[in-house]
Amino acid sequence: MGDSLRSNAPDSTVNQDELILQQQRSIEKEISESIPLIGDKELLKSLEREYDEDQVYLSKAKELGQKYSFIRRTRPDGNCFFRAFSYAYLERLINNKEEYDKFRELAAQSKNNLVALGFPQFTVEDFHDTFMEVIDKVGGGTEANHAELHKFFNEQGYSDYIVVYLRLITSGQLQKEADFYQNFIEGGRTVVEFCHQEVEPMYKESDHIHIIAMSTALGTGVRVRYMDRGAGTEVVAHDFPEGSTPAVHLLYRPGHYDILYP
Repeated sequence: MGDSLRSNAPDSTVNQDELILQQQRSIEKEISESIPLIGDKELLKSLEREYDEDQVYLSKAKELGQKYSFIRRTRPDGNCFFRAFSYAYLERLINNKEEYDKFRELAAQSKNNLVALGFPQFTVEDFHDTFMEVIDKVGGGTEANHAELHKFFNEQGYSDYIVVYLRLITSGQLQKEADFYQNFIEGGRTVVEFCHQEVEPMYKESDHIHIIAMSTALGTGVRVRYMDRGAGTEVVAHDFPEGSTPAVHLLYRPGHYDILYP
C-alpha cells in the first residue's frame, strides 16, 4: 500500500531524458510493428506518391523510376539491411539453380568456419540449422517457393534467426580480416569490440563496413542506391564489394533499407 502511494509522488531521481527515450522507443516499436517485416512488391510509383509534397525527393524518386520497376519495403527496426538483403538474394536464387547450389554449399560450410574462428558451437548451430532449413525450402524454382520464402520472412522467429546468422557471418568476416577492417573503425575500438557492440546485437543499424564484410563473405554483389538531400537528381549507386556485379539492389534512405527490382 505504502509503495503504491509513494509511486505517485514525483521522484527527483528519475532521469527525465531516460523517460523521454523510453517513450520514444515505445512509439517507434508501435509504428514498426504495424509494418510487415517484409512487404509485398509495389510499383516504384508508390515511392513518388510518398514524396508528393517534397520536390527534392520527388525528383529523385522519378529518376529512380527510370532504372527500377518495383520496390519491396522492410520494417524499419535496425535489422532492415540484413533482412532486405537475405530476402532479395534468396528470392533471386529460387530461379537460378547453379547459383543456388553454389550458395547452399557455402552456407553449409559457414558454420564450421565460424566455429574455427572461436564462435561457440552450440550458439552457431542453432541459428545455422534454421538458416539451412529456409535455404532448403526455397530451392526449386516454383511459385510455391516464392510463397514459402515470403511466409518464412514474415514469421518473426524464422526471420530474426536468419538476421542473427547473417550478423554472425559478417562478424566472422570482419574478425578474419581484422587488419584490413581496423582502418574503417573509429573511436579506438578493436575489430572484436566493434563486432560485439555494432554487428552481432539485433536492431543495430548497418553501415558500409557491414555491407562490405557480408557481401565479401557470401561472394555476392550488392548495389545500394543512396537517396538523400544531396545536390542533383541522381540517386547515387555504390557497389559492394567494389567492382562486383550486383545480385541484389537495395534503396537506402537515411537509416533504412528497402529492396529494389531493376
